[in-house]
Amino acid sequence: MQVSVEKTSELSRKMTVSVPEEVVQEKMAARLKSLAREVKIDGFRPGKVPPHVVKKMFGDRVRGEITGDLIQSTYYEAIQNHDLKPAGYPHIHPSDENEGFKYTAEFEVYPEISLEGVDQLEIVRPVSKVEDIDVDDMIEKLRAQKKYWVLVERESADQDRMTINFSGTSESENFTDGKVEDFYVEIGAKKMIPGFEDNLIGIKAGESKNFSVTFPEDYGNAKLAGKEAEFQIEVTKVEEPKLPDVDEAFIKEYGVEEGSVASFREDVRNNMERELIQALHAKLKNAVMDALYAKIQIAVPTTLVDQEIENLMEPYKQTAKKQKINLQDLQLPTDVFEEQAKRRVTLGLIMAEIIQKNTIQLDANKVRSTIEDMAKSYERPEDVVNWYYADPKRLNDVQQMVLEDQTIEWLVSQSKVSESAISFGDVMDKR
Repeated sequence: MQVSVEKTSELSRKMTVSVPEEVVQEKMAARLKSLAREVKIDGFRPGKVPPHVVKKMFGDRVRGEITGDLIQSTYYEAIQNHDLKPAGYPHIHPSDENEGFKYTAEFEVYPEISLEGVDQLEIVRPVSKVEDIDVDDMIEKLRAQKKYWVLVERESADQDRMTINFSGTSESENFTDGKVEDFYVEIGAKKMIPGFEDNLIGIKAGESKNFSVTFPEDYGNAKLAGKEAEFQIEVTKVEEPKLPDVDEAFIKEYGVEEGSVASFREDVRNNMERELIQALHAKLKNAVMDALYAKIQIAVPTTLVDQEIENLMEPYKQTAKKQKINLQDLQLPTDVFEEQAKRRVTLGLIMAEIIQKNTIQLDANKVRSTIEDMAKSYERPEDVVNWYYADPKRLNDVQQMVLEDQTIEWLVSQSKVSESAISFGDVMDKR
């Protein structure tokens, strides 16, 4: 076997592999001999078919099988012998030469990564704490989650809930399957298309209204995207929201059996502090990744970026599938995901290099404590812990997360770190 490797760009390689004809013939002879014992051909007894007949009938097929096997075996042998690290699958181009077998394999390789300066990152660590006013705000949000509706006879206003019957047409075609009845709309919730909820303000129960709005250009249904629509609505009920008192019954609904306001506030604060720790960790991690991405510049294999773009697009494809939207109608532009995909691939390669060069070992105890922390919010934490350890894939997902966190900790320990105070609300709102 002869191998030559040509560097066609920084990461692209063109490898040519040649196998002598005698090797091909030797393998063909062995394959045809084995085949002669198995095939059944009219006029010949089983196992007595002359070799030249077998070769005439099956030679082309057998040669195709042999060359396919040779590509697989020689490719991996060649890249190992030349210390090549392909990123993704190669593009194979067999030669048309009559003598011997020859092919070219075009592929990209992983980049060489220099970690120079990785111990000189400048990181801003956000710091925060839960204040009394933050607890007050959270309790108000919890009250809002338990809000109830009271029927009113006035005109509708912002934050009210309306029950309506409605139908919609666009370009003279009804797109609501006739009339939709007893449909709830909460004004200000922004769950309807822009302009729809605004048109419901100032109407009483028993009144009707016709109005026009335009569907957004990026609306999920391509037939309606960017189109003007006419709606005819009838109001059957107008209700206003009421918030419950923070009393014993309300407190017990959130799992605080003692029912006292003091215990409730303490429980709320503890939950907020747990969430704050996670959010601050995520912000610190993002700060480290941003600094790393800016500091370490590498070329990334296009094939890995393309694969990551596909990964980023997959949730949108699954949503379209559930909504029975044709993927062609979805028209997802790949360039929208390109920069994010490039960043992910780049950081993945750099982090892997840091782990390897600094022999950062996975801490099994941290894996266990991480899983136990994740299980705390469930009714039977021990079942959740067992669930993770019962499945190697689930466990591996946590292990990779912990190893990444360990690497972040190592990078922080090597970096110049300053602190910046930030309010609880800003931490949680800007995650």
